[in-house]
Amino acid sequence: MRPNIGTTDRALRLALGAILIALAFLAGLEGAAQISAMIAGGVLIVTAAIRFCPLYTLFGLRTCRR
Repeated sequence: MRPNIGTTDRALRLALGAILIALAFLAGLEGAAQISAMIAGGVLIVTAAIRFCPLYTLFGLRTCRR
């Protein structure tokens, strides 16, 4: 897996992932909405941590320098 997520993209993913997870617990979400927010936040944080997004590969996108 070659990295395909750049620095700015990575920072945005980390921030949005943290916000989604915080919303899942603090905004009073329940049921499917809470689970969806937690999963989406977790996916964003994991992809930022490993600097690889499978969807970017499918669409031929790359936000990092080669």
